[in-house]
Amino acid sequence: MPGSGVTISDVIGRERSINIFAGFTRDIESVSKRLEGSQNTTLLAPHNTAITRLPRKPWEDPQDYAALGQNAYDGQSGEDRAHRNLRRFVEAHVVPESPWAENQKIQTLGGDTVWWEHKDGKKLIQPGGIEVSSVPNKVANGEVWILEGARNYA
Repeated sequence: MPGSGVTISDVIGRERSINIFAGFTRDIESVSKRLEGSQNTTLLAPHNTAITRLPRKPWEDPQDYAALGQNAYDGQSGEDRAHRNLRRFVEAHVVPESPWAENQKIQTLGGDTVWWEHKDGKKLIQPGGIEVSSVPNKVANGEVWILEGARNYA
């Protein structure tokens, strides 16, 4: 609840339907600190099923495979590449604003512009028309929105 001192970081681990994404946020120090702190944030957390349906892992990039082959993520340089890709994926789901008004265009931490709108009785993240299935957590530093899909991370 707002004003309670409970943060997004405190609640995302308890929300089982988004535990894959919650784990990713802990791997990105800048995001983890934000979710623990006092900066207002709307976390667009893809449902576990949305992440498992992705055509590739969030830390994989087809350009890495094209340039470096199947060993693109081997060794320290591969781990560094995977971490950068994961950070880009996570940051595309962090909106540095809460509350966030309908049709208000905001840049995610990843730098792309997003907004949301009500359409046909659903709350949709744009671009992409990704449905917000629920907003289970409103806490001191923002809200967690559970998405039925993942934002474009190409």
